[in-house]
Amino acid sequence: MFAADPAILPVLGIVFLATLVRSAFGFGVALVAVPLLALFMPIQIAVPLATLLSITVAGLILAQDWRKVHARSAWYLILPTLVGIPIGLLVLTEVSPLVVKVAMAIVIIAFSGYCLLGRWKPHLPNDKSAWAFGLFAGVLGGAYGMNGPPLVVYATLRGWTPEHFRATLQGYFLPASAAGMCGFWAAGLWVPEVTRYFLWSLPPAVIAVLIGRVANQRMHADDFVRYVHIGLIGIGVLLLVQSV
Repeated sequence: MFAADPAILPVLGIVFLATLVRSAFGFGVALVAVPLLALFMPIQIAVPLATLLSITVAGLILAQDWRKVHARSAWYLILPTLVGIPIGLLVLTEVSPLVVKVAMAIVIIAFSGYCLLGRWKPHLPNDKSAWAFGLFAGVLGGAYGMNGPPLVVYATLRGWTPEHFRATLQGYFLPASAAGMCGFWAAGLWVPEVTRYFLWSLPPAVIAVLIGRVANQRMHADDFVRYVHIGLIGIGVLLLVQSV
């Protein structure tokens, strides 16, 4: 199997890393996985694969932490996301992969740069603005499988505790990613190759979820997140160089 498909081993390593980040901090599967997977496979394969992984990880985490979900906030984000997903699918199927990679790199660099360098941190006292963040997350999710950046910014502005942050995002990712996969299926993007890579990715993903939970309890989250964002900026720059 590995000899027939030399991409398998790199894909499994990427899945493990992306799932570890998601399990430890509540987000990051697509942010880490999609840019790296795009180096080994077409982005039309990488995005549905990352979305399937998002569904799996969200289900595993929610099975343990569902009581910590801000259910109302999650729904206020999910409903506009359902509107944004078809827009994102149109971008994925109609826009040149070169443009997709450049746009994805810009999103990653801007998001991680904000997390590392942002000083002004306004506060949102309620969920009235959730629709805008949810809509943008849906567009990014449909196009790149990357719902995370607007959601992480929103959660930060709402001032959620780390535990509620992690759990509530899973309450969003599970139905939103499931809706995204329905869109990929309708658009003909859920092909056998996606399923094959997903099945091979399950063992490292499950192991990473377990390790990530331990890491979440033992490691200093601020330092680890800082290193993750530095790595993401490097990935974004790599995608820009590759596109040029």
